[in-house]
Amino acid sequence: MMRPLNMLTSLVLLAGVAAAQSAPLASPLAASSAASAPQLGAPRVYSEGSMTRVVYDLPAGVGYTLTPSFGGLRVELRNLRATPSGTQRLGASIGQYRVTPTSGGATLSFNTPFPLGLKDGWKATEATIASGTRVLILEIGPAVSGGRMGSAAVAQRSAVVPPPLPNIAISPPVTPPVQPDQPVPDDQLAPGDTVTTLGEPLPAPAAKLPGAQDSDPNVLSGQALGSARPGASLNAPRIGINPGVTRVVLDLPPGATFRVQPSALGLNIDVTGVTTSVRSQDDISPELRGWRYQASGSNLRVSLMTGSAVTAYTGWRSVFLPPTPGSSNSRLAIDLSPAYANTTPLKVTEKIVAAVPPVRSSAMAFSGAPAMMVPPSVVIDPGHGGTDPGAIGSVIEKEINLDIALRVRRYLQAAGVNVILTRDHDTQISRDKATDLNARAAMGYKGARFFLSIHANSMPAKEVLHGYGVETWWNANNEGSSAFASIIQDNVVSTAGAFSKGLKTGRSLAVLRGSRIPAALIEVGFVSHPVDGNNLKDDNYRERVALGIAKGIREALVSGLNMSATK
Repeated sequence: MMRPLNMLTSLVLLAGVAAAQSAPLASPLAASSAASAPQLGAPRVYSEGSMTRVVYDLPAGVGYTLTPSFGGLRVELRNLRATPSGTQRLGASIGQYRVTPTSGGATLSFNTPFPLGLKDGWKATEATIASGTRVLILEIGPAVSGGRMGSAAVAQRSAVVPPPLPNIAISPPVTPPVQPDQPVPDDQLAPGDTVTTLGEPLPAPAAKLPGAQDSDPNVLSGQALGSARPGASLNAPRIGINPGVTRVVLDLPPGATFRVQPSALGLNIDVTGVTTSVRSQDDISPELRGWRYQASGSNLRVSLMTGSAVTAYTGWRSVFLPPTPGSSNSRLAIDLSPAYANTTPLKVTEKIVAAVPPVRSSAMAFSGAPAMMVPPSVVIDPGHGGTDPGAIGSVIEKEINLDIALRVRRYLQAAGVNVILTRDHDTQISRDKATDLNARAAMGYKGARFFLSIHANSMPAKEVLHGYGVETWWNANNEGSSAFASIIQDNVVSTAGAFSKGLKTGRSLAVLRGSRIPAALIEVGFVSHPVDGNNLKDDNYRERVALGIAKGIREALVSGLNMSATK
């Protein structure tokens, strides 16, 4: 898989402009009477799963600019009138929504719980509906891609969806977009709209701002642009509460410096070059229990008390942004969510699994021949495959499972372990689900020491925010299964920095109960969660998960736990 752009430091203020379709733009609104400009109507909003679609009628002569950014999507409309309004939640993937009148137009702000990129997390299309009205269609969600497009995507539904494993929910399939100039189906718009013809393609957004880098996910220190101003004050943080994520923005005056230090209780941010009074706020959101401003020597300390543990790389994301037009304050934006895992690149020296000693061949022992030392064998099962996609959300589960399994094989083979994959490409053993699962489990034979099935999880749309992190399942098929599952869970969580959902054993899973050796099934993340889905997209996260699995299998092999497989 191609590595996506870092979802924070490289996704900053990308802009694009679309002209009016009905006719060339008339003279600017400033040259006409404000009272004669068309009024912005209320949007039509529709949510399906984690995707929210917003449709606006665009009168003739109205133009707009699209700006995806760290905080969401901004739409600047020209040549119309608007009434200020807003809501705390517009849809499944849109938190705060605001309409702000401007001179000659309006600014629409859509706050999202995930950063938007050039093409990731959003899509904008134009169309003309049956009534002849031109519309702007915005789709926002963790699984949406395309950015500005000339046509909308077709959400074709498969007639038959293979049944999932008992603990894995199947989300509706996602299919590629239609070709340009094809009609857009009715179900891509809000209820009541019918498309007849498409509008002109939207121009591509401009390139990202200079200086954006794909490096560490969090900014730990920096200095605001401009010369310091004695007596400059720091206002209270701006806070946005989104589904699953709380965003905190500090507006830093010119010349102010900051340093972020994770602690046992949250984040401490030491700021110099500012003054402010002692202030605080409590009980803000599940992710932010409260914040405090207090003196720390000659500095100001901003404390963010989080709802879960944070480290330098987990539990939060940050980006440092330049001032917006008309402001001199730089912005330190921090997102808080326990679902943020470690997506930093592994060092070359870290990508090593220590060698595993060979073992006596059980086959030679039973034959009465002299003992022969051979590499220990393990079975790795990339769940789903072929006609069975597994869970679909930000990613397709079968692809993630195989990608991680191939990485695990690479690590273990280098350590002297024989790896048996139940599949090494996009296929399945049998199209019949029960037969397929039983065949995979049967590969856990006596010559192998352990069996591990790799999966990704999902949750129904109404419960999606409760689903994030890593969990490992085991059944009572072998006395070593529970200990094996625990070793795998601990190693993956520590290596990938993922939220731990612990060990699970409440369901009988065919791929586990049918194995005769210590067996476990690991869920490496939730494709349906806005943050966890982005973790699974990240090449660094998948590499860390694979390394954690390989380390866990090595630990199980050298610990003597595998002896239970030969009893």
